[in-house]
Amino acid sequence: MRIVRVAGTPDALLLNETARCIEGGGTIIFPTDTVYGIGCAAENDGAVESIFAAKRRPAEKPLAVHLALPELAVRYAQRITPAARALIDDFWPGPLTIIVEREDGVCKAAARGGATIALRCPDDKTCRAILAATGPLAATSANISGAPAYDGGDDLSALPEAALAIIAGRTKQRRESTVLDCSAETVRLVRQGALEAADIAKAIAGIAPFAR
Repeated sequence: MRIVRVAGTPDALLLNETARCIEGGGTIIFPTDTVYGIGCAAENDGAVESIFAAKRRPAEKPLAVHLALPELAVRYAQRITPAARALIDDFWPGPLTIIVEREDGVCKAAARGGATIALRCPDDKTCRAILAATGPLAATSANISGAPAYDGGDDLSALPEAALAIIAGRTKQRRESTVLDCSAETVRLVRQGALEAADIAKAIAGIAPFAR
Protein backbone atom coordinates (compact mmCIF):
# COMPACT_ATOMS: atom_id res chain seq x y z
CA MET A 1 0.00 0.00 0.00
CA ARG A 2 1.35 3.41 -0.97
CA ILE A 3 0.90 5.87 1.91
CA VAL A 4 0.94 9.61 1.24
CA ARG A 5 0.66 12.17 4.05
CA VAL A 6 -0.78 15.55 3.13
CA ALA A 7 -1.46 18.83 4.87
CA GLY A 8 -4.53 20.45 3.41
CA THR A 9 -5.83 19.86 -0.10
CA PRO A 10 -3.84 17.32 -2.15
CA ASP A 11 -1.92 18.78 -5.07
CA ALA A 12 -2.79 18.12 -8.70
CA LEU A 13 -0.24 15.32 -9.06
CA LEU A 14 -1.68 13.36 -6.15
CA LEU A 15 -5.26 13.98 -7.26
CA ASN A 16 -4.40 12.72 -10.74
CA GLU A 17 -2.73 9.64 -9.26
CA THR A 18 -5.79 9.01 -7.12
CA ALA A 19 -8.13 9.35 -10.07
CA ARG A 20 -6.02 6.92 -12.11
CA CYS A 21 -6.03 4.45 -9.24
CA ILE A 22 -9.82 4.54 -9.00
CA GLU A 23 -10.29 4.43 -12.78
CA GLY A 24 -8.04 1.36 -12.90
CA GLY A 25 -10.18 -0.50 -10.37
CA GLY A 26 -8.07 0.26 -7.32
CA THR A 27 -9.12 1.10 -3.78
CA ILE A 28 -8.07 4.09 -1.68
CA ILE A 29 -8.11 5.08 1.97
CA PHE A 30 -9.11 8.71 2.39
CA PRO A 31 -10.16 11.21 5.08
CA THR A 32 -13.71 12.39 5.65
CA ASP A 33 -15.22 14.69 8.26
CA THR A 34 -16.08 11.69 10.49
CA VAL A 35 -13.59 8.81 10.15
CA TYR A 36 -11.36 7.63 7.33
CA GLY A 37 -12.95 5.62 4.55
CA ILE A 38 -11.88 2.90 2.16
CA GLY A 39 -13.46 3.45 -1.23
CA CYS A 40 -13.55 2.57 -4.92
CA ALA A 41 -15.41 3.59 -8.06
CA ALA A 42 -19.08 3.39 -7.18
CA GLU A 43 -19.97 1.31 -10.25
CA ASN A 44 -16.94 -1.01 -10.33
CA ASP A 45 -18.27 -4.33 -9.05
CA GLY A 46 -14.85 -5.99 -8.82
CA ALA A 47 -13.40 -3.11 -6.81
CA VAL A 48 -16.42 -3.20 -4.49
CA GLU A 49 -15.69 -6.86 -3.77
CA SER A 50 -12.05 -5.94 -3.03
CA ILE A 51 -13.26 -3.65 -0.24
CA PHE A 52 -15.34 -6.44 1.28
CA ALA A 53 -12.33 -8.75 1.18
CA ALA A 54 -9.89 -6.18 2.60
CA LYS A 55 -12.21 -5.32 5.50
CA ARG A 56 -13.49 -8.87 6.05
CA ARG A 57 -16.88 -7.20 5.89
CA PRO A 58 -20.05 -9.30 6.07
CA ALA A 59 -21.23 -9.80 2.48
CA GLU A 60 -24.75 -8.54 3.16
CA LYS A 61 -23.73 -5.10 4.52
CA PRO A 62 -23.96 -2.41 1.80
CA LEU A 63 -21.45 0.35 1.18
CA ALA A 64 -22.38 4.04 1.10
CA VAL A 65 -21.84 6.20 -1.98
CA HIS A 66 -19.79 9.30 -1.12
CA LEU A 67 -20.53 12.43 -3.15
CA ALA A 68 -18.57 15.64 -3.71
CA LEU A 69 -21.76 17.73 -4.01
CA PRO A 70 -25.26 17.38 -2.52
CA GLU A 71 -26.94 17.79 -5.89
CA LEU A 72 -25.41 14.51 -7.10
CA ALA A 73 -27.82 12.56 -4.88
CA VAL A 74 -30.51 12.59 -7.57
CA ARG A 75 -28.35 10.34 -9.78
CA TYR A 76 -28.69 7.51 -7.27
CA ALA A 77 -32.11 8.06 -5.71
CA GLN A 78 -35.33 6.93 -7.33
CA ARG A 79 -37.15 9.21 -4.91
CA ILE A 80 -36.03 11.83 -2.42
CA THR A 81 -38.75 12.34 0.16
CA PRO A 82 -39.52 15.80 1.57
CA ALA A 83 -37.81 14.77 4.81
CA ALA A 84 -34.70 13.59 2.96
CA ARG A 85 -34.62 16.87 1.04
CA ALA A 86 -34.86 18.89 4.26
CA LEU A 87 -32.03 16.87 5.81
CA ILE A 88 -29.82 17.27 2.75
CA ASP A 89 -30.46 21.02 2.70
CA ASP A 90 -29.72 21.39 6.42
CA PHE A 91 -26.83 18.97 6.97
CA TRP A 92 -24.95 18.32 3.71
CA PRO A 93 -22.05 18.60 3.48
CA GLY A 94 -21.84 17.06 6.93
CA PRO A 95 -21.69 13.94 9.12
CA LEU A 96 -24.98 12.45 7.91
CA THR A 97 -25.64 9.35 5.82
CA ILE A 98 -29.12 9.01 4.36
CA ILE A 99 -30.71 5.86 2.98
CA VAL A 100 -33.05 6.41 0.02
CA GLU A 101 -34.76 4.33 -2.63
CA ARG A 102 -32.12 3.27 -5.16
CA GLU A 103 -32.44 4.32 -8.78
CA ASP A 104 -32.84 1.29 -11.03
CA GLY A 105 -29.56 -0.08 -12.36
CA VAL A 106 -27.12 1.98 -10.29
CA CYS A 107 -24.55 0.69 -7.80
CA LYS A 108 -26.07 -2.77 -7.55
CA ALA A 109 -22.94 -4.36 -6.05
CA ALA A 110 -22.36 -1.54 -3.55
CA ALA A 111 -26.01 -1.74 -2.45
CA ARG A 112 -25.81 -5.56 -2.36
CA GLY A 113 -28.74 -5.68 -4.74
CA GLY A 114 -31.12 -4.00 -2.32
CA ALA A 115 -33.90 -1.55 -3.09
CA THR A 116 -32.19 1.23 -1.13
CA ILE A 117 -28.83 2.96 -1.18
CA ALA A 118 -26.89 4.96 1.42
CA LEU A 119 -25.53 8.37 0.38
CA ARG A 120 -22.96 10.69 2.02
CA CYS A 121 -21.61 14.16 1.27
CA PRO A 122 -18.74 14.75 3.73
CA ASP A 123 -17.78 18.18 5.06
CA ASP A 124 -14.02 17.91 4.52
CA LYS A 125 -12.01 19.84 1.94
CA THR A 126 -9.48 17.06 1.33
CA CYS A 127 -12.23 14.49 0.91
CA ARG A 128 -14.26 16.64 -1.45
CA ALA A 129 -11.19 17.40 -3.58
CA ILE A 130 -10.58 13.66 -3.88
CA LEU A 131 -14.23 13.01 -4.76
CA ALA A 132 -14.18 15.79 -7.35
CA ALA A 133 -11.16 14.10 -8.97
CA THR A 134 -12.37 10.50 -8.78
CA GLY A 135 -16.13 10.80 -9.04
CA PRO A 136 -18.46 9.20 -6.48
CA LEU A 137 -16.91 6.47 -4.36
CA ALA A 138 -18.56 3.44 -2.82
CA ALA A 139 -16.99 3.39 0.62
CA THR A 140 -17.13 2.39 4.25
CA SER A 141 -14.96 3.06 7.28
CA ALA A 142 -11.27 2.17 6.89
CA ASN A 143 -10.93 -0.57 9.47
CA ILE A 144 -11.23 -4.34 9.71
CA SER A 145 -14.89 -5.11 10.45
CA GLY A 146 -15.55 -5.01 14.17
CA ALA A 147 -12.42 -2.99 14.96
CA PRO A 148 -12.44 0.71 15.90
CA ALA A 149 -12.71 3.16 13.01
CA TYR A 150 -9.51 5.02 12.09
CA ASP A 151 -9.66 8.77 12.74
CA GLY A 152 -6.24 9.85 11.50
CA GLY A 153 -3.89 8.90 14.33
CA ASP A 154 -0.25 7.86 13.96
CA ASP A 155 -0.84 4.08 14.10
CA LEU A 156 -1.63 2.86 10.58
CA SER A 157 -1.21 -0.82 11.37
CA ALA A 158 -4.94 -1.51 11.69
CA LEU A 159 -5.86 -0.10 8.28
CA PRO A 160 -7.19 -2.57 5.70
CA GLU A 161 -5.17 -3.13 2.54
CA ALA A 162 -5.70 -0.64 -0.31
CA ALA A 163 -3.69 0.54 -3.30
CA LEU A 164 -3.29 4.07 -1.93
CA ALA A 165 -3.80 5.71 1.47
CA ILE A 166 -4.04 9.50 1.75
CA ILE A 167 -3.48 10.51 5.37
CA ALA A 168 -4.33 14.10 6.31
CA GLY A 169 -4.31 14.05 10.10
CA ARG A 170 -7.19 13.82 12.53
CA THR A 171 -10.73 14.04 11.29
CA LYS A 172 -13.06 16.82 12.41
CA GLN A 173 -15.62 14.65 14.20
CA ARG A 174 -13.51 11.61 15.15
CA ARG A 175 -16.65 9.45 15.18
CA GLU A 176 -18.81 7.87 12.52
CA SER A 177 -21.67 9.57 10.70
CA THR A 178 -25.26 9.38 11.83
CA VAL A 179 -27.28 7.10 9.54
CA LEU A 180 -30.95 7.76 8.78
CA ASP A 181 -33.33 5.63 6.74
CA CYS A 182 -35.30 8.13 4.66
CA SER A 183 -36.73 5.62 2.20
CA ALA A 184 -40.22 5.64 3.76
CA GLU A 185 -42.54 8.29 5.15
CA THR A 186 -41.13 7.85 8.67
CA VAL A 187 -37.45 8.76 9.13
CA ARG A 188 -35.73 6.01 11.13
CA LEU A 189 -32.50 6.35 13.09
CA VAL A 190 -30.24 3.47 12.03
CA ARG A 191 -27.02 4.56 13.78
CA GLN A 192 -26.36 7.41 16.14
CA GLY A 193 -23.17 9.19 15.18
CA ALA A 194 -21.75 12.70 15.02
CA LEU A 195 -25.06 14.39 14.16
CA GLU A 196 -27.35 14.53 17.19
CA ALA A 197 -30.89 13.16 17.13
CA ALA A 198 -32.28 16.41 18.56
CA ASP A 199 -30.95 18.35 15.54
CA ILE A 200 -32.48 15.80 13.18
CA ALA A 201 -35.85 15.99 14.92
CA LYS A 202 -35.81 19.78 14.66
CA ALA A 203 -35.00 19.70 10.94
CA ILE A 204 -37.90 17.41 10.02
CA ALA A 205 -40.48 18.69 12.52
CA GLY A 206 -43.79 18.99 10.71
CA ILE A 207 -42.42 17.17 7.67
CA ALA A 208 -42.13 13.52 8.75
CA PRO A 209 -42.31 11.38 11.88
CA PHE A 210 -38.95 10.42 13.43
CA ALA A 211 -38.39 6.96 14.92
CA ARG A 212 -35.34 6.83 17.18
